[in-house]
Amino acid sequence: MPDVVNVIDVHKHYRLGAEDVHALRGVCLRVEAGRFVAIMGASGSGKSTLLHLIGGLDLPDAGRILVAGEDLTQMTDRQRTLFRRRRMGIVFQAYNLLPTLTARENVMLPLLVDGQPIEAIERRADELIRLVHLDRRTAHAPSALSGGEQQRVAIARALLNSPDLLLADEPTGNLDPGASLEIWHLLRRLADETRTTIVMVTHEAAAAAYADRVHVLREGQFAGVIESEGKGDAALVASRYQELAG
Repeated sequence: MPDVVNVIDVHKHYRLGAEDVHALRGVCLRVEAGRFVAIMGASGSGKSTLLHLIGGLDLPDAGRILVAGEDLTQMTDRQRTLFRRRRMGIVFQAYNLLPTLTARENVMLPLLVDGQPIEAIERRADELIRLVHLDRRTAHAPSALSGGEQQRVAIARALLNSPDLLLADEPTGNLDPGASLEIWHLLRRLADETRTTIVMVTHEAAAAAYADRVHVLREGQFAGVIESEGKGDAALVASRYQELAG
């Protein structure tokens, strides 16, 4: 299978007061099409920094990042913005839904902004709402939805443009255990049924256990890989993570 993500020897520095923080230190990562990959690490390990670089939200100081064969590091800011809008979907810990729109309208929004035909947008939005099992909640405003339902709306919205890549940044960080489990099952189902390529960052073994493979980051470098195989075996992931993360 072709690589959807290819991160090549990426470095990223930040200034924190007088301190130079080397957030990523020569990171390499390849993600094949249709794979669900988790990046796991403690706070400050560089996992969210890496996700933002893969999403084109920031640029590395050195190295290259290719998504669907396109080199993000060679694009202008506008080119990266358009590429992200049309070729990627991003789900954050915060749901980022517009409170004045219904669930259906929130799902439709990205293609409305892009000027696509309304009939095609409606058909695609309804298909995705069924996929995330929110058929009976389409007319509800975000305030009338649970946290888990709001995150499912956000996931449907991220899939609207049939992206080459879905990025998820701690997608269950604001949810209770029951709602978190629903989201993990949904992401696993998307990978299995629609062959969506997913990269998720998390600090939770229970979340990472639903991925095919877990890459463990420690102090800006990959410390090893856990072959979790999407089985939801949190105990296995937690045990191996402790070995790799120190």
